[in-house]
Amino acid sequence: MTSSVPSLSGDDIKSILRKVKTIAIVGASANPERPSYEVAAFLLSRGYEVTAVNPGLAGQSLLGAPAVASLKDLPAPVDMVDIFRNSAAAGEVVTDILALNWRPSVIWMQLGVVNEPAAALARAQGITVIMNRCPKIDYVQLGVGRN
Repeated sequence: MTSSVPSLSGDDIKSILRKVKTIAIVGASANPERPSYEVAAFLLSRGYEVTAVNPGLAGQSLLGAPAVASLKDLPAPVDMVDIFRNSAAAGEVVTDILALNWRPSVIWMQLGVVNEPAAALARAQGITVIMNRCPKIDYVQLGVGRN
């Protein structure tokens, strides 16, 4: 099944990664072997403000960044929510996002994570949705840099 939504160009992705400043990583792990840990470390090293969203880490910190149990526990709105959960669980995360009294400008579903119905709901609320991509990989491949 193909999406009726046009895909974003490399320039679009580059622009998003330059505009975003604050990121919540849903499914962040404290295990250095996990991709979510590696991506969190990379984003922090590039100057992004990152908050880990994982009930098991709530009240702790991950790489010096705060951790909360759920999106509703974020201390302030974020520009982007990066989802490190499976495709079915991504739908629940989008539902949680849409229940908040604020909206991120971007929902990013990691490599292998695709949920078209959830993406359509978010897009209907004016949120840019990126699926099956990794911000770390795109940052490097597109030469984003932080100007």
